[in-house]
Amino acid sequence: MVDRTAPDVDMIILPELWHVGAFDVEAARAHAQPIDGPLVTSLGALAAEHRIWLHGGSFCELGDDGRHYNTSVLFAPDGALVVSYRKIHLFFEEKLWFSPGDRKPAVYDIGACRVGVMICFDWFFPEMTRILALQGADVICHSANLVLPYCQDVMITRCLENRVFAVTCNRTGSEQRGGKTLAYTGRSQIVDPRGNVLFRAGRETEEIRVADVDVKAARDKQLNEHNNLFADRRPRFYGALVGEPEGG
Repeated sequence: MVDRTAPDVDMIILPELWHVGAFDVEAARAHAQPIDGPLVTSLGALAAEHRIWLHGGSFCELGDDGRHYNTSVLFAPDGALVVSYRKIHLFFEEKLWFSPGDRKPAVYDIGACRVGVMICFDWFFPEMTRILALQGADVICHSANLVLPYCQDVMITRCLENRVFAVTCNRTGSEQRGGKTLAYTGRSQIVDPRGNVLFRAGRETEEIRVADVDVKAARDKQLNEHNNLFADRRPRFYGALVGEPEGG
């Protein structure tokens, strides 16, 4: 998981459900663990060994309530677990074997920047990236097992409309179960706040790339001398988004 020949990095990001695959419900349940189980503990040990921030993709969490969650984890360079996020927006047959997340999206300050976490299908909902940006995220860590063909392009828009960096770490290849096949889109990518694709991997290739993050670019929400991305928002007219009357 860690390329010892790679340049020095502050953070490494893994894909969604990297330890079992997204389409094998039996494997996911068989490998379900509590948040303090051996899988999460081993990721923390890796972060400490390499003295890096490690966004450990996601795994199948067995919650204290007995439910299964698609849970993303972030570790500090001392190995401490600092963020866990349960996927809010479940895709396709995930709804049959995961429970939707029950926690608000969170942003964590890692010193060099502030990171927000989301998982795969969360990208389809613009509110997700916006709430992370409003909470101060400079970088969105987006672990994924993407099968729809347009996420990578949509993430360019998400970065533009929020002025953030986004790192989408996606799976390659395909999986089969029960006569069905899921083909993953690959094309992991890093996008900057102006919508520039700093790197995009191939559809089938497994690749490691490093990109520098200019935090100032993510925190500058000024579009021109008259428009500021966040200051120009008119939340009192957006009530319908949450079931409130407009203008309230």
